[in-house]
Amino acid sequence: MANTTWTDEDKFWRDSYGTRPYGEGIDYNVLEGGYRYGYDAATRYPGKSWTDVEPHLQRDWDGYEHRGESTWQQVKEAARDAWERMTGRHSSTT
Repeated sequence: MANTTWTDEDKFWRDSYGTRPYGEGIDYNVLEGGYRYGYDAATRYPGKSWTDVEPHLQRDWDGYEHRGESTWQQVKEAARDAWERMTGRHSSTT
């Protein structure tokens, strides 16, 4: 996924977010910032695990420019999904 742009990822997640357990009954606009945050974080923290970076991401979420009105609790799983998609790391606890 190294050459993937946010535009490509946005299209992917718009088309598939409703199939995710956390996406049922939620508008994409609520989750979009989380997906983008996970996408961005994958390039900011290369070689790190989700367990290592999640506390940093949670702490910095309120200052993220693309978060909209969403809370960390609303987008955490979306951010993790995007992170795992970009890094190719999939947790056994998803």
